[in-house]
Amino acid sequence: MNQTDLIEEITPMTDSASVQSDADRALKQKHRAMWASGDYPTLASDLIWELGPRVVAAADVRPGERVLDIAAGSGNAAIPAALRGATVVASDLAPELFDVGRRLATEAGAELEWREADAEHLPFRDAEFDVALSTVGIMFAPHHEQAADELLRVVKPGGRLALIAWTPEGFIGQMFKTMKPFAAPLPEGAQPAPLWGDEQHVRDLLGDRVTDVEAVRETVKLDRFRTGEEFRDYFKHHYGPTIAVYNRIADDPEQVRALDQALAELGRAHGLDGSDRGTEWEYLLFTARRS
Repeated sequence: MNQTDLIEEITPMTDSASVQSDADRALKQKHRAMWASGDYPTLASDLIWELGPRVVAAADVRPGERVLDIAAGSGNAAIPAALRGATVVASDLAPELFDVGRRLATEAGAELEWREADAEHLPFRDAEFDVALSTVGIMFAPHHEQAADELLRVVKPGGRLALIAWTPEGFIGQMFKTMKPFAAPLPEGAQPAPLWGDEQHVRDLLGDRVTDVEAVRETVKLDRFRTGEEFRDYFKHHYGPTIAVYNRIADDPEQVRALDQALAELGRAHGLDGSDRGTEWEYLLFTARRS
């Protein structure tokens, strides 16, 4: 499989040397609006909340540690990390997602800090954190090397990383491939989000700046949808990247029908055929220690 074909609709005190261009700022505003559209907090709660505790356990978050959750959304990793007694910063490009996160944290009895932050320009000092986490979040930063550099910059030597990303071959990676013909081309220099779910790609990004690497493919089982149409319609109303693609083709009914059919067929091919067996979404769990 050609993984560069697996593509997505675009996707301060700081010691970072990178400087944002006007084009980059415009791109990030577009990303922010995309993730603020729909209802990602509900989707995360309905479908993938368990991935947060999974990445926290993989990172072995401990009481008193300082933890950064990158692209935290509504906090499905940040909240469990705080409940372990860590001092947690939940950061995201789209602070519109924080209201739900704050409510969920209060209900769970967790205390943490919420900070607006671009994964490619993190507003934190060098080596500020003991642990950095991301649950299907950092993968959507369009410039992978820049995001990886920032991730490593803010973690102490000997500190730990734990990342979850959808694989190119799994259900969500295939969803982005299905949407590709209808989506806007990626901006110059950007890379497809599902590449963060390819072990070699992440190893290449981090290089010898990490040790003790472990990478495993796991799945989350979903039984919320019985048919491909149910999956498609849910994502059309809840998931920012899917909403963005439909908005782009809204004036072309033939294109809308074609995408409707393609997404429903994708669901059926992955077990959403009217039975009760559900489907499984594959992800890569990547852990390492900062050199």
